[in-house]
Amino acid sequence: MREKFWQLPLESLDDAEWEALCDRCGLCCLHKLEDEDQGDIYYTTIHCSRLDKKSGCCTNYGDRQNFRADCLKITPKLLQEHLTWMPPSCTYRRLQEGKGLPQWHPLLTKDAETTHIDGISVRMLPLVEDCDPDDWESYIIDLPDGD
Repeated sequence: MREKFWQLPLESLDDAEWEALCDRCGLCCLHKLEDEDQGDIYYTTIHCSRLDKKSGCCTNYGDRQNFRADCLKITPKLLQEHLTWMPPSCTYRRLQEGKGLPQWHPLLTKDAETTHIDGISVRMLPLVEDCDPDDWESYIIDLPDGD
């Protein structure tokens, strides 16, 4: 990987660099609700059954889209179209918004645990794997902004 590749345009990154941007917080694997009138996105503590709550990673990452048709593969193009669906602390979103890497990011700290230690992950949440969709509003949470 190139030195400080995260400072380059997202479209210019190779697959390894792109994947290395992910901080493994797992917050993107939480189910979301959208206010159809306002377009606001609300996160819940309800998570995909493939989420490993300790690592913040998908247990079936390579085949995730075959398991869940609604699981999106984040690309620079998709990121532009669905930016608000990504957590405010998400590195992909932050870079797209011109904010740069947060100080806790593993690429800067050289420690994969800093995402979790700083409370920017699913580890800090009382997660629910399954519940009645009519009850989802009861599980809405505020996410950290990651700054």
